[in-house]
Amino acid sequence: MQNEIDLKRILHRIDNRGYKAYKDLEGEYDFREYILIIDHVQSDPFAPPSQVRIKVPQRIAGFPKEISYDNKSRNVALCDFLTRRFFDASKKFCKGNRGTGKSGIISIDRPGQEILERTSVFVTGEYIEVRFVMGLPAFGRKIAGSHAETMFCGEIPDIIEASLHYKNLDKKKLFEHIETVEDSDFLRDQLSILGIVAFVSDGAILPRASGVDPRPLTCGMVIPFKSPESFRVDVELPNRGTITGMGIPKGVTLIVGGGYHGKSTLLRALELGVYNHIPGDGREFVVTDPDTIKIRAEDGRRIEKVDISPFISNLPFGRDTQAFSTEDASGSTSQAANIIEALEAGARVLLIDEDTSATNFMIRDQRMQELVSKDREPITPFIDKVRQLYRDLGVSTILAIGGSGEYFNVSDFVICMVEYKPYDLTEEAMAIAEKYGVSRSPEGGETFGRIIERIPLSHSFDPSKGRREVKISTKGLHSIAFGSHMIDLGAMEQLVDISQTRAIGSTIHHATSYMDGKRTLKEIVDTVIKETTENGLDVIDRRPMGNYARFRGLELAFAINRLRTLSVRKEGTKS
Repeated sequence: MQNEIDLKRILHRIDNRGYKAYKDLEGEYDFREYILIIDHVQSDPFAPPSQVRIKVPQRIAGFPKEISYDNKSRNVALCDFLTRRFFDASKKFCKGNRGTGKSGIISIDRPGQEILERTSVFVTGEYIEVRFVMGLPAFGRKIAGSHAETMFCGEIPDIIEASLHYKNLDKKKLFEHIETVEDSDFLRDQLSILGIVAFVSDGAILPRASGVDPRPLTCGMVIPFKSPESFRVDVELPNRGTITGMGIPKGVTLIVGGGYHGKSTLLRALELGVYNHIPGDGREFVVTDPDTIKIRAEDGRRIEKVDISPFISNLPFGRDTQAFSTEDASGSTSQAANIIEALEAGARVLLIDEDTSATNFMIRDQRMQELVSKDREPITPFIDKVRQLYRDLGVSTILAIGGSGEYFNVSDFVICMVEYKPYDLTEEAMAIAEKYGVSRSPEGGETFGRIIERIPLSHSFDPSKGRREVKISTKGLHSIAFGSHMIDLGAMEQLVDISQTRAIGSTIHHATSYMDGKRTLKEIVDTVIKETTENGLDVIDRRPMGNYARFRGLELAFAINRLRTLSVRKEGTKS
């Protein structure tokens, strides 16, 4: 293995040469207190930055076992904390742009409000590994060797000492970070035992700073959450002790209230309760069942052989809805398909906001039923299937709604938001339902119907583009370029980090190795999730990538279903 002196010697030799001479740097270097690994050098100053790793032995880093690798929750939390500290230190010690293009940058995957398992930092009993990027400096396309030497031999050592040495970290913040994640994971694991699908702690701050700023609201009227007594649950956490909050039971729950009183704010917090949050976020102990998915209408999406017959049947001209396909779905059709696909992928809780739903999918009132008889209306509205979802499939629904009291007749619980405060109005809603009775005719039949799984066909997944056999890239948080096709994830509202999107794109390609024409989509997704859980996200790429983040099987299935070239056959059929 080469050392720091060898690195300097190479930099002196290639100084002022053409940029491609930087390729001579690739390899490993022993810096005594850490190993520097240059995995990939960018092709020019304007290309994506070079990929670099650092390995610091634990004898130098000095992290105690009990906070570094004693259990998965603590390990993920520590890796997240170190990623944030490395990012902060790089901003402090890196002098920034010096030269052409991306020259002079040192950066790492930047986490947001959520704490995700990432490939940016790994902590074991032997070492800490950090993966980051560097913009190797140049003026024009001529190597700036002295600037590169400053980065490698001056700035990086300072960043490492400030962010990766246990003795130099703020222990109070470190332990708070770790214990918050451990408590949140414990709380989420308790949901099923407690018979609830979600928990919102007393004192939680749910409103965000703005629609584009996910940090907590700190100015104006900030109302801490307080559970109604009838929904209050006490939970003993490993570190924090007993906390209290609102437990939303299994079944059908309505969130009602006037406009601007907090219905959607509560629902949004529940959407993101599948993730852990950083201390100070306000939603640290807002947790939901890990198999919770937000459902909305999605006009224009492609649908491939989905059995939407529980919601849509008897189409004109005898069109089949048990294997329904379209290149341009309507709002109601897309929402029906989204639910069926979610159930197929293993969703246990559905979150639905009336504001982002197709009106004719949610309900048909008495007058419309009288004008347009059922034999002329293909759509069975959600109101007639929501109870069957829970009774037949054990799938709960939390619905934010303000426009139809007909849902009182099919709900188990009603939470009313008044000035961002929740009230239990279940008895009042039931009394109103009894007072007015059932004005409309149920249209849902006796059962929900079975979920028929589909088998994806590998030939429909082509990641090639031009001369590249594999060309997959992200185009923002909600878009993946997969070969020559775009995957639109705009309706995936629970996606929070572009590193998740990036990982999903690579995982779709990796998943094709399991597509043998026999495995169902769920079997493939479950296999990949198990593989990445046991062996880490590195299994989805042959290169040691530092910008992948953990996603759920629900998101992977969601993305596969939106590949416009997807071809499937239904289980038990030949086509």
